[in-house]
Amino acid sequence: MKLDLDDIKKMIDVSLLRSDVTVEEIKKFIEEIKKYRFMSCFVMPCYTKMLINAFKNDKDILVGGVVGFPTGADTTECKVKQVEEFINMGSSELDMVINIGYLKSGLYKEAEKDIKSVVRASRGYLLKVILEVSLLTDNEIKKGCEIVANSGAEFVKTGTGWTKIPTSLHHIEVIKEAICNKIKIKAAGGINSLNTFLEMYKLGVSRFGIGLNSAINILKEAENKLANSGYII
Repeated sequence: MKLDLDDIKKMIDVSLLRSDVTVEEIKKFIEEIKKYRFMSCFVMPCYTKMLINAFKNDKDILVGGVVGFPTGADTTECKVKQVEEFINMGSSELDMVINIGYLKSGLYKEAEKDIKSVVRASRGYLLKVILEVSLLTDNEIKKGCEIVANSGAEFVKTGTGWTKIPTSLHHIEVIKEAICNKIKIKAAGGINSLNTFLEMYKLGVSRFGIGLNSAINILKEAENKLANSGYII
């Protein structure tokens, strides 16, 4: 499949998910998204309504809500309440963090029950489940993928972007083998070059969670490649 710049934009969810983000940064974030027209955008929960209001007339830009972010250790009841709040305020999709401790403890039924409760609460809204692969062994990643696939969520997502270890091609390969095309893959965490983006895309990734500056740099790389060679991939 040949990609153009719009194809790349429509695979990117841009995020500004630091704990010390200011309102002025959010305003600048909104301006840049309106300029580049990325697929979706995420901020910390207290600012989500600000994004929804900013993009209410931009039907091509989705606003997502982060559930149980960044640890996944919230109670299921808290996650369900977050989902309900995001939907009521007008969010278009949801990214939740799996209970990482449950997964690493072998409490697979509990981890799956947690996700299924969020799936029910999401009422058909697109749900992506974050594994935080940099904290997991390959076997734990595979088991996490199995849990997510069984839960009814649409995507498995690699990470929050809050750990120092980036998502690697190996992580994507492990996930790809584990899901057997049952669900889709979103890669996030340390993706900051067009080459990495394209390599992950070739492995089956269809959505990417990327910080705004890195996303803009990837677009510029793609523009240069298109100008020099006539194609991106």
